Parts: sequence; structure tokens; C-alpha cells
Amino acid sequence: MQSIEARAIPLNIGLDEKEREEIAQGLSRLLADTFTLYLKTHNFHWNVTGPMFQTLHLMFEEQYKELWQAVDTIAERIRALGFPAPGTYREYSSLSSIHEEEGIPTAEEMIRLLVEGHEAAVRTARSVYSLADQVNDAPTVDLLTDRMEIHEKTAWMLRSLLAESGEAAAKQGA
Repeated sequence: MQSIEARAIPLNIGLDEKEREEIAQGLSRLLADTFTLYLKTHNFHWNVTGPMFQTLHLMFEEQYKELWQAVDTIAERIRALGFPAPGTYREYSSLSSIHEEEGIPTAEEMIRLLVEGHEAAVRTARSVYSLADQVNDAPTVDLLTDRMEIHEKTAWMLRSLLAESGEAAAKQGA
């Protein structure tokens, strides 16, 4: 990753270039995870079917809208640190820990895949947190804390849907 400092007024925010670059690289991975999860959630919103259609369609819409806003926030933080934000499918594909799905999964599998995606984003955010905290990069720490909280809560809400469907299936089998 190349700093944009050479072409502009030098950046002097109390973090050296190496610290900013390491944080920007971690945030780039989080950006890639967030964008990939956004695409997956939007895809599932369009393609969900079954008895939970209305609930999931609306829930997925709320989630992809939140992820879309997060993409901008993360990219702007990378820019504020003095580095270009990745913005291509190729870059996202190489940086993301979340993988695309082939075909259209069942509604229950969509939920499972989104739980996995949100938890992956939490792990990515957590991996950057230590460095940002260590160098006193409070804006990045705040952003990461917010992202982890949102992803953990979303994973919990999605997981709760699976627990419900699992309980219903168990009752039918009894």
C-alpha cells in the first residue's frame, strides 16, 4: 500500500506512516469483508423464499443498508490515515475472509452463512483493534468497536432465528 502523502501536504496526526499503513491494511481487510457481506446480504434479500420470506426479506434489507453505510465509513477512515481505499472486486476478493456463494441457498442456509460472515467481520475488526489501541488511534478504535458491536448483535439475531426453526423441527419430530 502506498501513502498518498508525497502528492499532498504531509500528514501529521500523531501516528507515523508505518503505524498508519498497518492500520490502513487491516481496515482494508475489514472493508473487503464488509463489502462482500453487503453483496451476500443483498443477494439473499433478492432471492430468499419460503415460510420466513417476509421476515427475512425485510431483515436482510435492513442489514444490507447498514453494511452499505459501513463501507463508506471504513473507506473514509482509510483515506484519513493517508492511504487509498481498495475499491475493486479483485481487491475485495483477495482481501476478504468471506467467500461468495454459488447458487441460491435455502433460507436457513442463508441465515447460517450470514452468521458466519458477521462473525468473520468481527474477527477481522478485532485483529486490527490491538494495533489501533496500542498507538492511541482513538477514531479507528471507536470505528472498530462500533463494527464489532453491530456484527455481534446481527449474528446473535440471525442465530436466534435458527434456534427457533430448530426448536420447531424438534417439536414436529416428537
